[in-house]
Amino acid sequence: MEWREALADDSADAGAEGSKAPNGPSTMIASIRTGLGGYVRQEQARYGALFVLPTLLFFCVFIAWPVAYSFYLGFFEWSPLDPRPRPVGLANYQELLTSRSFLRTIANTFVFTVGTLGLTVVGSIALALALNQGLRGTAFFRGVYYSPVVTSLVATAVIWLWILDPQFGVVNQLLRSAGLPAPGWAADAFWAMPTVIVTFSWREIGYFTVIYLAGLQGIPNELKEAARIDGCGAWRVFRHITLPLLMPTTLLVLVLSVIRATQNAFGVIYVMTGGGPVEATNVIVLYLYQQAFQFFRMGYASAVAYVLFAFIFIATLIQFRLLGRRTEIY
Repeated sequence: MEWREALADDSADAGAEGSKAPNGPSTMIASIRTGLGGYVRQEQARYGALFVLPTLLFFCVFIAWPVAYSFYLGFFEWSPLDPRPRPVGLANYQELLTSRSFLRTIANTFVFTVGTLGLTVVGSIALALALNQGLRGTAFFRGVYYSPVVTSLVATAVIWLWILDPQFGVVNQLLRSAGLPAPGWAADAFWAMPTVIVTFSWREIGYFTVIYLAGLQGIPNELKEAARIDGCGAWRVFRHITLPLLMPTTLLVLVLSVIRATQNAFGVIYVMTGGGPVEATNVIVLYLYQQAFQFFRMGYASAVAYVLFAFIFIATLIQFRLLGRRTEIY
């Protein structure tokens, strides 16, 4: 019995020494794999940086640098005709706050943005609901409603100028045939703002209809069917199920609408009214263009650009504060 126990102890000691000894081939393979993995990751990082570099250069040269230089110019008085900018401190911003023309421009921008938001949101929801019924020809009408989006702003403005022409326009001809007064539309100080709002909204509705349609198709039909079984009509289903579940989509639409209304309004207003009559439709982006490229006040125009940025930022922040919590809940 003693010799058997001694043999077992020797075998155990030999096994322990064998386990401590390194496994040569497997260790070498693991080290090779680690080295190859590190080399591959380094090469991926190099090629990734190489592919990103053109886009990064484009961003720095054409976006980051102009934005930074525009902020710098806001503290100078400079014209392209004068090669030497003259530092004026906060004088450009002080002039903005005391200029009646600029304050009216802010009011016009607010009215234009709110009017465009209302027509765009209501119109796009209505069209999205109609297109989501699964009827025949839905694909055709999607293309029809989206076609104004791919039309240039200048072409859109010209078409609506023809339609709303005070003398020969289709709308005024119909109004006269019905015995109703025919306004001057874009040439009238009272009707000019509603005219540009309707024109711009007509072009934007198709864009946001596609977004709302995607949101509607993401709502489970089981929820609507359960509500109908409980006796809910179409209006109650829309109010208590569809509309709350569309809150994330609505927030996106509102944010994009404000940005597009404040930045893209230039083409429509410039062609249709030029900011008139009597500055009735002059908005911030058009005012910026006038100061920069008509009066050559580049420093003042740079200050206007950052006021426009502040306007968009504050409007977006308010929307997130008002609708952000509801979006998280739903």
